[in-house]
Amino acid sequence: MNDEDVSKQIHQMVRFIRQEAEEKASEISVSAEEEFNIEKLQLVEAEKKKIRQEYERKERQVEIRKKIEYSMQLNASRIKVLQAQDDIVNYMKETAAKELLNVSHHHIVEDLLHVGHHEYRNLLKGLIVQSLLRLKEPSVLLRCRKHDLHMVEHVLDEATEEYAEKAGVDPPEIIVDHNVYLPPAPKHHNTHDPYCSGGVVLASRDGKIVCENTLDARLDVVFRKKLPEIRKLLFGQVAV
Repeated sequence: MNDEDVSKQIHQMVRFIRQEAEEKASEISVSAEEEFNIEKLQLVEAEKKKIRQEYERKERQVEIRKKIEYSMQLNASRIKVLQAQDDIVNYMKETAAKELLNVSHHHIVEDLLHVGHHEYRNLLKGLIVQSLLRLKEPSVLLRCRKHDLHMVEHVLDEATEEYAEKAGVDPPEIIVDHNVYLPPAPKHHNTHDPYCSGGVVLASRDGKIVCENTLDARLDVVFRKKLPEIRKLLFGQVAV
């Protein structure tokens, strides 16, 4: 083999090595680009997922805030409605309390005109009999307003006899307290001082059993008992 043949063979080998290297470099470049694109796509998808998750989180927060605000507004409206209903009910009770004053005050005018006052007198007698039936004691202490003292003493005998007949017992001893009286009627409707619109309070001699049978106490009892019915009548539903 001469020098020319050797040179040709070397050139062929160089071309072959170069071609093989270029092909390998191309394969590496393509593979690297593919890996880069895959990684880039993965990063983009990961970032998209983060953005979606953040958006969903903020959207949930907005929905929660809306629900909270709606609930607060609903509760505030409900409280306003309930307050308005309470105001109406309280106004009714105040009006009824004013009417009670007319019941016990009416006999004052009748006294002055000498007409008689049997209505309030009979009411007092009935309250005393009812209290005796509740207490069922042989001896009781009675308190009334100082203004009603004369009328109470006037009906005591009738009340004890009626009680004894209904209960089938001997007439009880009733001791009227001349030292402590129930408060007088209010001088004006907005007073905060203790007051009594009329009626009586009876208690056992030891004070352990008390029957408060004033007009104000009776109004409170009736109002509590009838409150669901009143609310249903006024507002069309029973308030809880």
